[in-house]
Amino acid sequence: MTQPIKPHPLFARFYAKLAGPALEKAGVAEHRRRLLADLTGEVIEIGAGNGLNLPHYPPEVTRLVAVEPEPNLRALAQERAPGASVLVEMREARAEQLPFADASFDAAVVCLTLCSIADPHAALAELHRVLRPGGQLRFFEHVQADTPAMRRVQRALDATVWPRLMGGCHTGRDTQRTITAAGFNLTAVDRFNFPESRIPMPAGTHILGTAVRSDQAGTR
Repeated sequence: MTQPIKPHPLFARFYAKLAGPALEKAGVAEHRRRLLADLTGEVIEIGAGNGLNLPHYPPEVTRLVAVEPEPNLRALAQERAPGASVLVEMREARAEQLPFADASFDAAVVCLTLCSIADPHAALAELHRVLRPGGQLRFFEHVQADTPAMRRVQRALDATVWPRLMGGCHTGRDTQRTITAAGFNLTAVDRFNFPESRIPMPAGTHILGTAVRSDQAGTR
């Protein structure tokens, strides 16, 4: 049974007006460009938000399906879509239940979204399913911290206030392990802190990289 999509208008306004612009000011555009460089063919992006990735897709992408369940963010992305160099098809759907046939896409993109998806394991399993054999996954996500002390902070935040205030976001998910468990073979991973700060931040550790769909689906 398909679960209903719940809007988060307060978080949508916060992200569009404050968080998104703050990330852009901190230099996230360069990471977006790295994430999407040299993509070709038919591409799906889940959690497209208000469309900040759209201007960075190369024209060699022949089809871009941008999935965003939150209606307010999706409307903002739709307004931004005409400025992209590719034709953008906005879709309302949950990442855990994608309405596409098996082997429909050449590549998939997840960008600062697996932290807030209710079931990232199911979402990545769905991406594995809709990618063609050998299809590529591009990812840019904040993840579990490197130090035990910060991981304790992340666990405390994720169990209390952070998801409620940040639209379901979790600071300390081990996303790299979840990607491989879903049946993807990692081909490149860059691990770094963003934004650069002398003060450790709960959502500061990031990974950016690529993985390839293996022949076998992963396990939950």
